[in-house]
Amino acid sequence: MSGHSKWHNIQAKKGKADAKKGKIFTKIGKELAIAAKTGGSSPDSNAKLRDVIAKAKANNMPQDTVNRAIKKGAGEMEGVSYEEIVYEGYGPGGVAVIVKALTDNKNRTASSVRAAFSRHGGNLGANGCVSWMFQTKGQIIIEKKDDIDEDDVMMKALDAGAEDFDAQEEVFEIITSVEEFGKVRENLEGNGLDFLSAEITMIPDNTISVDMETAEKVQRLIDKLEDDDDVQDVYHNADFPEEFEG
Repeated sequence: MSGHSKWHNIQAKKGKADAKKGKIFTKIGKELAIAAKTGGSSPDSNAKLRDVIAKAKANNMPQDTVNRAIKKGAGEMEGVSYEEIVYEGYGPGGVAVIVKALTDNKNRTASSVRAAFSRHGGNLGANGCVSWMFQTKGQIIIEKKDDIDEDDVMMKALDAGAEDFDAQEEVFEIITSVEEFGKVRENLEGNGLDFLSAEITMIPDNTISVDMETAEKVQRLIDKLEDDDDVQDVYHNADFPEEFEG
């Protein structure tokens, strides 16, 4: 994927997240609850919880909201029990799509995801039909600023265990293994760097270039899926045109 298009996808995702803060907080709250339920409520001993807290921080989630979600997951407050489900399929133009959901009603979520695919030119497939095209990685995005030295950030990231560093038009993108993500993130955070995003994500091995018409169709499918309260994340391998606004 070209650097510009890669940042374009991230930028478009961030813009939509900013416009839907309440919904984003709800989704991250579910992740916090799941992490606390499975690994305990202390971030000192729960690496997964530390990672989700960092994601919450990058999205400017209020601390009291974070604490409440953790307490619900740990059973200290009444809350709903969620189950993680992954759906895979193809969107318009043969674009591979992975949908991660956290739900308290599998039938409701499956029906909703299936309907989104069928109504927007896609097809829901069997588990494993597209996930082999993606790798699960840690991804940290840092905005380029005059007071941030590129070589310094690169060396700090690589020394901490990052796999790759990419200086794009407006941002630095740092890729890590899942295992090293927390260490790299904490190292950069300790050096005073702020993140536009810091999360475990799924990165495609290869992308499909789509024209404007197909890009619009793919984006409509993504928007429909992301509007679903049960859907946490949507990953795809579309490479949108540079002029596409999303």
